[in-house]
Amino acid sequence: MLKLAGQLAAFALFALAVGYFSASPQYNYMAADKALIKMNFSHAGQPTQACRKVTQAELDQLAPNMRKPMDCPRERVALLVEVKINGESKFKRAVPPSGIARDGAATVYEKFELAEGTYAVSVAMRDSRREQGYDYIMQKEVSIEAGQVLVIDFEAETGGFKFL
Repeated sequence: MLKLAGQLAAFALFALAVGYFSASPQYNYMAADKALIKMNFSHAGQPTQACRKVTQAELDQLAPNMRKPMDCPRERVALLVEVKINGESKFKRAVPPSGIARDGAATVYEKFELAEGTYAVSVAMRDSRREQGYDYIMQKEVSIEAGQVLVIDFEAETGGFKFL
């Protein structure tokens, strides 16, 4: 009987500890008078090289099960992403593709803590082999209130950047 009472007391203490730490200490992820702009997306850039047609001599040197008419490299270009807020560059970075062969999507995550107000936000990204300029540009004037979180997302299928 004493053993059962001890186990019950231990479980009760454990339940109280879990209950306390589920709500305390209180965590504030940003100051009460601030707003947040988060940029979070994954996107795969274009391949670093165009596919090329394999010559018949090259095909003859390969085993029959390895003969493909086109040779397409897997490696992708790094994304060049830039964010300007009220004309001031806040983020500009070349984000490399993921994966051992550098053939996966590049993931971008950045946050900007701002005071409440109206801001001119410009987001641009290059995902191609070009040397200058950007492939996707979005400029928008946004009003954010204290405690609000604005998310910048990217979907190439729907035309580019979205402000959520």
